[in-house]
Amino acid sequence: MTGRRRIRSTVLPRSLVRPARAGALPAGALAACAALVAGCGIVPGVTGGSGDETITVMTWAPENTGATNKPGMPAFAEAYGRWVNAHGGIDGRLLKVLTCDERDDAVAAARCARRAVAENAVAVVGSYSQHGDAFLPTLEAAGIPYIGGYGLTHDEFTSPLSYPVNGGQPALLAGLGRTLADACGPVALVRPDTIAGDQLPPLLDSGLAAGGHDPAGDLRAAEAATSYGDTAERALEHAAAGTGEQGCVVPALGDRTGTFMDSFRRARARHPEVRTATVLGSVDQTVLDASGGASGPYEGAYVTGWYPEAGDARWDPMKEVIRAEAFGDNRIDPADAGVQTTWIAYTVLRQAVESLGDGEVTADTVTAALDGGLKVTTGNLTPTLRWKFQDTLASIGLPRLVNANVTLHVVEKGRLTAAAEGFTDVTSTLEEAAL
Repeated sequence: MTGRRRIRSTVLPRSLVRPARAGALPAGALAACAALVAGCGIVPGVTGGSGDETITVMTWAPENTGATNKPGMPAFAEAYGRWVNAHGGIDGRLLKVLTCDERDDAVAAARCARRAVAENAVAVVGSYSQHGDAFLPTLEAAGIPYIGGYGLTHDEFTSPLSYPVNGGQPALLAGLGRTLADACGPVALVRPDTIAGDQLPPLLDSGLAAGGHDPAGDLRAAEAATSYGDTAERALEHAAAGTGEQGCVVPALGDRTGTFMDSFRRARARHPEVRTATVLGSVDQTVLDASGGASGPYEGAYVTGWYPEAGDARWDPMKEVIRAEAFGDNRIDPADAGVQTTWIAYTVLRQAVESLGDGEVTADTVTAALDGGLKVTTGNLTPTLRWKFQDTLASIGLPRLVNANVTLHVVEKGRLTAAAEGFTDVTSTLEEAAL
């Protein structure tokens, strides 16, 4: 996909995007949704419906595609649903978790959203998709909040019904750029030749500019390629050009980053030494282990993330859910940023529902709770989360971005380790981004 998308320059008033929820869908819509069941799942053993005692939500992500896959996100959502219900539900209400294979496809993403509407979901929680412009209009029309998306697209930071829990790609790349400005000569960014990929260069450049560095070279690559030999050569040539300072290559290709690094490893011997750097989501500990650990191509690389490192004790409650309800499920990696985001997103949902007390739980009441000043705590995995209609970064078209904190990691002896204590807030850096 190489077309250019329309960027939303304003946020519509809520009255225009949240009509009253219909009591029933037309028969044609119900039939269309029934056809989606083969691509979607439900928590085993949990009965559901639209009664007062059951809360229905959905989590989606791509699985078994030729590009980025996040099967751990819906798998963890199902495990969380089982765990919550085994402990009495949320304030006594059972949680019915629907899952859907987003397939990294705009049509499939829209179908998942339509099923969420058909099933009367009160929220879509902890999901991954780069096709926000395909599914968010459907959720907006039905008044369904999108809680804790992965932060891949501009839409997730503009929609009034989106409640992001991290700073997405904007924060990661701005934070990485600020780090590389002090550590690198020429910087080459390798990113997907997609609509979502088009948004990455100005974000990295905002961090580089904050440190007085020139913009990165923008190298587009096919998202689902099986080899990146030519792209690796171009990246190495750019990073080695000119200044005499050691350059840096920044692959940001999601699951295809490993494929790029295979090509990069073979090509780098023919070029001057360069450093690598990337963002969490393109690299995690599993990738480091599979690529050779300390002898792999990532040794010494800088990596920005949203959260504390996976071994931090703050993740223990999430790991307990995995041990109790998903032991042996190799789809769920507690070090995966998608799984971590899903845990935080369900933390938001739980606190929003609990804030309603004995009141009715619907998409509208959950949205009202989130819009009404609710402060969500996440065990210090993020700052306290609170969403306003327009937040600090509205001036650059990201009005829903409320958490611009990032963490800095470095690969040492094959392990992803903290390179700095605590969080770094990149709000001021993003305010200068040319989006």
